Amino acid sequence: MSSITPNGKTAVVALGGNALSRKGEGQIEKQFEQTRKTARLIIKLLLQGYKLIVTHGNGPQVGDRLVQVEAAIDKVPDIPLGVLVGDTQGGMGYMIEQCIHNVMRREFGISRPYVATVLTQVMIDPDDPSLKNPIKPIGPFYTEDQAQKMIEENGWSMVEDAGRGWRRVVPSPIPKTIVERETIKCLLKNDFLVIAAGGGGIPVYRSEDGWLEGIDGVVDKDRASAVLAGTIMADELFILTDEEAVALDYRKPEQRYLSEVTASELEKHLKDGQFPPGSMGPKIEAAIDFIRCPNNPGGRVLITSPEKTMDALEGKAGTWIVPDPE
Repeated sequence: MSSITPNGKTAVVALGGNALSRKGEGQIEKQFEQTRKTARLIIKLLLQGYKLIVTHGNGPQVGDRLVQVEAAIDKVPDIPLGVLVGDTQGGMGYMIEQCIHNVMRREFGISRPYVATVLTQVMIDPDDPSLKNPIKPIGPFYTEDQAQKMIEENGWSMVEDAGRGWRRVVPSPIPKTIVERETIKCLLKNDFLVIAAGGGGIPVYRSEDGWLEGIDGVVDKDRASAVLAGTIMADELFILTDEEAVALDYRKPEQRYLSEVTASELEKHLKDGQFPPGSMGPKIEAAIDFIRCPNNPGGRVLITSPEKTMDALEGKAGTWIVPDPE
């Protein structure tokens, strides 16, 4: 029988969309099947001694919820996007929790009920420029005529998306702090595996009278994970994606993977245009933000795929981003 003994290291594991559902496999049974595979990785990290916080994306799931809401718009009241992010946080947290429990018990012989999902609000700046310039596409694709109708009837901002159709665009503000940070710290201190900041967290701001208010927007999951990792002073941030490592000259004949790179070296590659905004760019920016978090000197970041994570811990795969020499 396996056992879990914390070794003092804390890590935030940011799961990409492929870790919970594959493209074209939106059925809930398929999502559970994929999540069970990911649960095995999470348990292996626990067996390595890590204290873990798991974050995750929710792009396909919140897109499905938007389709459902829009299809029923003439039958039931509209649901704000922030509430849909909260809905998917809860539903996906349930799925991850159950899969971890079942795989732990059946495949590893461990009965350890210390898993908790925290519905997480993420504080943003109410003057964030993106609130006036929404650019993040979400939800289903529409024809131009359908999009025009949505603009007129719902007041949505919509754009043509790479020749595939028209999509709604929403603000994607920069996360500043985690509202439930003390709750998360308390659970972590008591050896809970915490699932938090799902879908980047629910974006909120504090109004002039001190109340928290939600917005119709989405926060980038990797940026929120970096803020969370800095807040809890994590030792490591794992950003898991489709690629086994960070590549320079991606998909060109001269493509090459980086095994270890400093934050400054990575920033130079970012400025040189190596990492586009729509793919690896936000992950690189999140990694650099975490490395340079003043609360957390010495932290490092791993970018790799779920399948290569254990090899990466042995230095055989992935890209490690480390602090600059003093």
